[in-house]
Amino acid sequence: MPFRIRSASSDDATAMALVHVGSWRETYRGVVRDEVLDDPAMLERRIAFWRGALADPAHAANRVAVAESDGRIHGIAMAGPGSPQQLHLLYTLRELHGTGAGGALLDAVLDPGAAELWVAERNPRARAFYAKHGFTADGVSRGDETIEIRLAR
Repeated sequence: MPFRIRSASSDDATAMALVHVGSWRETYRGVVRDEVLDDPAMLERRIAFWRGALADPAHAANRVAVAESDGRIHGIAMAGPGSPQQLHLLYTLRELHGTGAGGALLDAVLDPGAAELWVAERNPRARAFYAKHGFTADGVSRGDETIEIRLAR
C-alpha cells in the first residue's frame, strides 16, 4: 500500500483518533482488559486528546505526523522535546504493517540520536520494530496490570 507521511493538522483529529483506537484494539486485545478496549467513550476521549494535542499552544513543541494512503489516515506518531527526545506514541493500523510506514513516521517525529519511549512488555511486534530502529531496553519498567518497559536509543 503506497503511503505518504505528512505533518498532522487540527483537521485530522477525528481520523487520528480512529487510528489510535483501532490500533489499540488490534494490538492490545489480550494484553489490556477488554472493558478498557471496548469502552464506548474511548473514541470521544481520543478525539478530545487529539484536538488538544494539535491545537493547544502548550503542545506546540511536539512533532505530530500521519501516514496517509488514498486520502485516509492509517498511522500516527507524536514525539516531544527533551533530553533525550520522547516518542510519545506511534501506531499504525494492521494494513500498514511491513510497508515501512512505521519507520517513516518514526523518522518524521524524532531526530536521529538519543531518544526514549515506553512499550508494552507483551508487545513483541513493537519491541522488534523499535530494536530494528536502534532502541534497547534500559531495565526500567512501570505499571501494575499492563507492564511497560522503557527503551532508549
